[in-house]
Amino acid sequence: MSPSPPPTPTVPRLLAVWVPDWPVVALTLQARDQARARRGSGESPPDPATGPVAVIGARGVVAASPAARAAGVGIGMRLRLARSLCPGLAVIPPCPEREARAFGDVMEALTTVLADPSIVRPGLALSGARGPAAWAGGEKPLAEAVIEAVAQGIGVECQVGIADSLLGAVLAARRGIIVSSGATADFLSPWPMPSALAALTSRAAGQEAKAVIETLSRLGIHRLGDLARLPRRDIAARFGITGERLHLLASAEARDAPRAPRPRASIGVEERLDPPIERADAAAFVARGLAERLASRLAGAGLGAGRLLIEAGCEDGSELARSWILDSFPDPSWTTDRVRWQIEGWLAGRSGRPPAAPLTLLRLTALEPVVAGAHREGLWGTPGERGQRLARRAAERVESLLGVGGVLSPRLVPGRDPRSRARLIGWDESPAGPSPVGRPGGAAREGTPPWAGMLPEPSPATVPCHRVPAVLADAMGEEIGVDAQGILDGAPAAIRIGEPGSPHSEWDGSDEVLAWAGPWVIDEGWWGPGAHRRAYLQVTRRCGPPLLLERSGRWWLDAVYD
Repeated sequence: MSPSPPPTPTVPRLLAVWVPDWPVVALTLQARDQARARRGSGESPPDPATGPVAVIGARGVVAASPAARAAGVGIGMRLRLARSLCPGLAVIPPCPEREARAFGDVMEALTTVLADPSIVRPGLALSGARGPAAWAGGEKPLAEAVIEAVAQGIGVECQVGIADSLLGAVLAARRGIIVSSGATADFLSPWPMPSALAALTSRAAGQEAKAVIETLSRLGIHRLGDLARLPRRDIAARFGITGERLHLLASAEARDAPRAPRPRASIGVEERLDPPIERADAAAFVARGLAERLASRLAGAGLGAGRLLIEAGCEDGSELARSWILDSFPDPSWTTDRVRWQIEGWLAGRSGRPPAAPLTLLRLTALEPVVAGAHREGLWGTPGERGQRLARRAAERVESLLGVGGVLSPRLVPGRDPRSRARLIGWDESPAGPSPVGRPGGAAREGTPPWAGMLPEPSPATVPCHRVPAVLADAMGEEIGVDAQGILDGAPAAIRIGEPGSPHSEWDGSDEVLAWAGPWVIDEGWWGPGAHRRAYLQVTRRCGPPLLLERSGRWWLDAVYD
């Protein structure tokens, strides 16, 4: 009797639930709840369901209401352009807390159909599809049941996708389709590389992946299929964990099973809350300690995790639980944020549900362990990446409090003089300024030709906040000027910085001029009535660093060299 063939491994089937423009939808749910609480009194917040509203962050429009989209507002558009297209646009800064709390309503609706859905990020949920599909009578009836449950539960429209992998299910949800079993790799192949960002759980992971995708594009890898055809070992060796994750997503594969033995008991930490906690801020303080303890235990065991299970016990005996998809090795601050958002949703009692009873227990459990030793850092890892992630997270939180444009950073932009080259722009924006000659409408890039009329290198080291009055004189003590041909009308011999009655500066005083270079003349707006001429002169003194002087009506100290 011939031996029976080995059983064919079952291909996993995943179901993704995606709510388009979730930041705006979350704002709609908040406005609805606030309207119920006010009972028609007081000033109403902007309602995306009836007016043009856009959620705008440092990189432009994140989400827009139907009215705003009808006016031409699109994702990634800058604030100025969005307001020019839609003058009545209400601008709301991103608020991760609001988006996470509101998504708890969607998860409650999903649990009426799915046994254990997990949150990838607010606006996107994931679940296994085989069991629920068998119960619903097929994948198509399951998708219809999920859409109906969310629509009836909280009045929100969602899209469902089913495929063999995480990225396949997420992109299938973007189109609202079901990908046949075994066809996910072919479905993913023509998608552009940035599509892989849709399956990442955090913004920090997205920033790291964008850098890898940019490098891959320079190497001629533009499609997911191009990346999937390359050896995964080579990609992991060159780009580390981020490159390996992108390859796994593009090739529609699941992660390999850990090579080391799994821990005998699940890795988790818990804290008894006595007295019971009924405020989210108090629970967040406990969550921070638990997150650090969980990260320490995972590191000690050499493991990461695929999911984080958050459980809470209530004073009335009820139990609450929700799971979040992880990026394998979560930062304690990342974990703390998710726990805090989840607890706030439970204690708030949204969408007509009563608030949870005071919490008596909080437990965090790492599910789906991943062996840390199976992952390697890339050959060209950037130093200080952790510090950059922490700084980015702090800037995001401050901007959510201050609004769009509330956090600025100094950047050097293209320009003809030092004062115009320093500009304060949004902390996460790329500097884009006027174009050099021959490149209208675009920012100057590395390798572009020098600007016509720009000052020669090197650039000054110090640019005072305000120009300081100065007098440049010849050997007879007569002030020197610049004639119509842009030439000095005398030979500089002495310079005096500062004047009586003007604010004192550290450069005030008189000195002898040893040498000079220039002047460089810039005619601004020469074609109109507001024409203005400036001239710059480099001066070397007997004592002190060289100076950059500007002639604009009179002489000014504009910058100082080292």
